[in-house]
Amino acid sequence: MKAKELRAMSEQELKIKTIELRKELMKINSQIAIGTLPKSPGKIKEMKRTIAKILTLKNEKSNTIKTNKNGKNQ
Repeated sequence: MKAKELRAMSEQELKIKTIELRKELMKINSQIAIGTLPKSPGKIKEMKRTIAKILTLKNEKSNTIKTNKNGKNQ
């Protein structure tokens, strides 16, 4: 997913998306541990990056809220 699409989502949607991606990643990792090959190995990298993007956006939002509460502007 693109960062632009993720920014358009609400906090709740981001949380749900993160949970879904982590569950799917866990399934694929368990398949790899068993010894079967995943259907699309490139999807693992994409899921990890999307999770990282979501967490980055959450941190950015929380940091801007904290700085606004303290009276500091960026």
